Amino acid sequence: MNKIIRHRQPQVPISENASLVERVLANRGISSEKELNYSLSNLLPFNKLKDIDKAIKILYQTISQNQKILIVGDFDADGATSSALCKLVLEKCGAKCIDYLVPNRFDYGYGLSSELVEVAKEQQPDLIITVDNGISSIKGVKLAKTYGIKVIITDHHLAGDSLPEADAIINPNQPDDEFPSKNLAGVGVLFYLMLALRSYLREQHWFENNRLQEPHLSHYLDLVALGTVADLVPLDYNNRILVHYGLRLMRAQKARPGILELLTLAKRKPNKVSSSDLGFAVGPRLNAAGRLDDMSLGIECLLAPDKQKANEYAQILHSLNMDRQEVEQDMQQQALAILKEQTLEENFDNSLCLYQADWHQGVVGLLASRIKEKVNKPCIVFANENDVMLKGSARSVKEVHIRDALALVDAQNPNLIRKFGGHAMAAGLSIELVKLPEFTQKFEQAVNHLLTGKRIENCIETDASLTDQEFNLESVKALDTLEPFGQAFPEPLFDGEFLVLDQKIVGQNHLKLLLKTLTDEKPISAIAFRVDPQSWQYKADKIHAVYRLGINDYYNQPELQLIIQQLEKIK
Repeated sequence: MNKIIRHRQPQVPISENASLVERVLANRGISSEKELNYSLSNLLPFNKLKDIDKAIKILYQTISQNQKILIVGDFDADGATSSALCKLVLEKCGAKCIDYLVPNRFDYGYGLSSELVEVAKEQQPDLIITVDNGISSIKGVKLAKTYGIKVIITDHHLAGDSLPEADAIINPNQPDDEFPSKNLAGVGVLFYLMLALRSYLREQHWFENNRLQEPHLSHYLDLVALGTVADLVPLDYNNRILVHYGLRLMRAQKARPGILELLTLAKRKPNKVSSSDLGFAVGPRLNAAGRLDDMSLGIECLLAPDKQKANEYAQILHSLNMDRQEVEQDMQQQALAILKEQTLEENFDNSLCLYQADWHQGVVGLLASRIKEKVNKPCIVFANENDVMLKGSARSVKEVHIRDALALVDAQNPNLIRKFGGHAMAAGLSIELVKLPEFTQKFEQAVNHLLTGKRIENCIETDASLTDQEFNLESVKALDTLEPFGQAFPEPLFDGEFLVLDQKIVGQNHLKLLLKTLTDEKPISAIAFRVDPQSWQYKADKIHAVYRLGINDYYNQPELQLIIQQLEKIK
């Protein structure tokens, strides 16, 4: 079913003869060219992050005394890039004894759990630094402290009612934190900690006294860009600066060898890499390690010092990603079959919970995203953690803050949820298998409460139509200057009616079209991916399409090409 099309409205004043770029920016609330100046000098300062002074003094003491540092990461792309960034920069700052530990999601679950602390203790660390996790690790931090291990938490997830008793917590989303942007990814938070540490070491004359070359932290923004885009955090101005500069490194072939190798295996050109390439090509290959195996593979790929070593790990990740795709496809077919068989009593109006005993717990998040897109309501997919417990991954729609929904269920039904955490659009939780029917009902009630009578809309927002004169390569190049695009700063989409001059199916299920507008004779190339070939076996005379502008340079002769996101025949 096609989504309802809604035109974005200008959020700032705009003139009647505004250019294409000005219209697109106005639809995103931007009227000042300053917000397109992605100079690193415009980054927010680190000094408003709560506990930042505590954290850097602990780090300074630990490094100067040659104590052991253990990084505890997460098993997704944000966690992997954070872990790699932390290790690389601390080594450049003179840390001589530093290692990382990533919990295997199938054995220890997420974060600094008590069980993981027992494993960490065997390495005898003096300091644990959590990256992209820790804000909910109350028991784990407490246990680490009883063993005499200092703990610095760096995280970006929303805090619960209580905070861990860590030595320092760096998280813009913790209570009383005054950092202006709450949208940093985990790797962004870690980058800010490294900025603060370098500044402090500089004040102490640490680099010159120890004959160390001061690290250029801008050289590590490829990792920050990848983790930020892959974690789907909103690309506010500050995040766009970080991602913009990281993309510049990749295009100049100055990125980490592992990132460049992953781009190449994904058949993306590093010199033309975009934020969407990070989100749809590199991120999934990196995430495949944490979903099916061990995220250490992903971290080692990012740490690899040369092309040869990076390629070895990238090949493994690429293979794992193909395995992941097969597993996901099978699960999606099973989920759709379950939906087809559900009765009205089983299918709630505003939420959906799905479970099957043999589903892979590393892939339930992806399945939840796919099913959410199909049913257009908050969706939680569960898989077995063991014979007693289920792990669930939740994805939501813009009308429902999914973590708030889980918090409401937890507040009204103590002991129903074992643990949970997450963001507005994504969350994770654990419940007992026997409590799934009860949870399903309570979750629907919580979603209904948060909706307060509003309906969940199934719509797609576009930047309206283009004029005939704007169908050209210059428009593509002009819009490319606005990169990076992502969450909360979406890539421009347009819609309109076209006459079909020619059409054919290519590559099994891709629809290649030759179009023209209703008022101009100029032919326009277009392609729609993954269509139903049978629906297009007969030529359409007229279509309505939602599309973005692209360039087809397959034969090294660049031409405008519309990349169609949604289309329908017009009778």
